[in-house]
Amino acid sequence: MKKVLLFTALAAALTAGLAQAGEKLVVAATPVPHAEILELIKPTLAKEGVDLEIKVFTDYVQPNVQLAQKHLDANYFQTKPYLDSFNKGKGTDLETVIGVHVEPFGGYSKKYKSLAELPEGATIAIPNEGSNSGRALILLQKAGLIELKDPTNAVSTPRDIAKNPHNFKFKELESAMLPRVLDQVDLDMINTNYALDAGLKPSKDALIIEGADSPYVNFLVARPDNKDSAALQKLAKALTSPEVKAFIAKKYDGAVFPAF
Repeated sequence: MKKVLLFTALAAALTAGLAQAGEKLVVAATPVPHAEILELIKPTLAKEGVDLEIKVFTDYVQPNVQLAQKHLDANYFQTKPYLDSFNKGKGTDLETVIGVHVEPFGGYSKKYKSLAELPEGATIAIPNEGSNSGRALILLQKAGLIELKDPTNAVSTPRDIAKNPHNFKFKELESAMLPRVLDQVDLDMINTNYALDAGLKPSKDALIIEGADSPYVNFLVARPDNKDSAALQKLAKALTSPEVKAFIAKKYDGAVFPAF
């Protein structure tokens, strides 16, 4: 009888251990820095019984679409204004879990070394997604290049420009496409993750860049039905650990700032 009870106890413990080890999270991320940060914490999560699978995307739409469709458990690539704009436009109800880092948005040029050199009628490339478009235009206003009708409107587009004294022309493209046109425009407003992926060094190469006080925090995002799950909370904790803070400081040389 004792042997039977011992076997039963061992079998139960083994089953529980396998169940814990089988706790899997499928998380979408853009390549840099999001996927790199997730790769860093993968071993930590494995020790806590979470098997992290990272799916890398190069666009900002599919990670949200697939999360809403429950093909993913979470994603890590976006700011709150972008998420709010996406939810409103697509009728989704995705929610933030925790803020992880800030990527100061910047403007780059292969033709000029300062904003003062931009000629009359220069072409400026900006993202065509609402919140990223607004972010680029607000930064241009802060630099004194344009004036917006409402400088606080996070989803401003070129149609919301009140004054354009230098007659700049705006080329609107998907964020992922912006590094590819750097040679073709006078000023290119690029999200830092795509700038890093293209080999640019924001702290050195950008002619204009947001400060460390940028409100555009990048969040871990999930659905209402799973955002409070034990596995996602372990992921949130790992993403805001001292290990991640030290990695960000060393790896990205001022191009990324911890938000915790």
